[in-house]
Amino acid sequence: MDIMMVDLKGQYLKIKDEVDAGIQAVIDSSAFINGPAVKEFREKLGSYLGGTHVVTCANGTDALQIALMALGLKPGDEVIVPAFTYVSSAEVIALLGLTPVMVDVDPATFNVTAGNICQAITPATKAIIPVHLFGQSCDMEPILELAHAHGLYVIEDNAQAIGAEYTFSDGHKEKTGTMGDIGCTSFFPSKNLGCYGDGGALFCKDASLAEKMSMIANHGQKMKYRHSVIGCNSRLDTIQAAVLNAKLPHLDAYSEARRNAAGYYDEKLKTLDPGEKFFTTPAKSKHSTHVYHQYTLKVKAGKRDALKEYLAGRGIPSMIYYPLPLQEQEAFKGIAKASGRLDHAKECADSVLSLPMHTELTSEIQDKVISAVKDFISGR
Repeated sequence: MDIMMVDLKGQYLKIKDEVDAGIQAVIDSSAFINGPAVKEFREKLGSYLGGTHVVTCANGTDALQIALMALGLKPGDEVIVPAFTYVSSAEVIALLGLTPVMVDVDPATFNVTAGNICQAITPATKAIIPVHLFGQSCDMEPILELAHAHGLYVIEDNAQAIGAEYTFSDGHKEKTGTMGDIGCTSFFPSKNLGCYGDGGALFCKDASLAEKMSMIANHGQKMKYRHSVIGCNSRLDTIQAAVLNAKLPHLDAYSEARRNAAGYYDEKLKTLDPGEKFFTTPAKSKHSTHVYHQYTLKVKAGKRDALKEYLAGRGIPSMIYYPLPLQEQEAFKGIAKASGRLDHAKECADSVLSLPMHTELTSEIQDKVISAVKDFISGR
């Protein structure tokens, strides 16, 4: 039995008829660009997210770039971003001539906090990009309050947490990606809602802002050959929209399967290391549900790389997301600013290890992973 980080084929086989029919319909119509399936997906995803406007685009990085372009930020404006995240969150800031300001993260949840953001705000700050890392929401209520107090935009990077819900202090709940001014996501195949190529989307509640983002994604035009603003060419292919239409109705079930798998890992792994001397299992925020895009351990005593190598020798994949914090990336030297020492971001980069996590994970597969971790700890 091969163990995979993500079992996309197994997931496909369960919805094969739906996916195949959707793709065949696109081929039959030959409407490969902006076909009916794209509009259908925008409407269905908007409904799933509670009635928000959805603008589709070519990938999650484009979504972040389009969001910043739509807000009219100018070169030199500062945008706050966590130091421990995938590069695209900061890359698009620098690409537009803006200044990424990197802040530290909570070492338990891996997410940025209002406290760390507050220390980084200057007169040049114009926006915040909270990243809902690994599948659960940042603590958004204080972040939103802070943004409102300072007149800052909030762009949620929701590429890893689509389907998660955040609970506010008054008890009401909102989906990640719908709380800030703009939400962005990726439909990369391995994402919780993934297509079979590249794809992305933006969400917002403001109809005029959604229209502007749609124009930017389409060469800055609302009417063909009439270009009102400088834009780009960023489209979700119709075939990819058809795949997403087939998968969207299953998203909540996918999230539940991931939560069940995470619960099984938690139960078994904690018995191996009850005092957390060797590793800690993923922390769960009291404010958010978790959809476990990744199941990420923090391995102590500098043993992370040795564990990864040991698992590989047993035929078990694992991944390090991410081995180098953004403040140490060569690309950002002389471009970005760092707020404080960023010690937690460095600690996370040195200790995180993600185990196999996907919708088709069985307890039999997990037992093999857990057994290998146990043998490593015992020195076998």
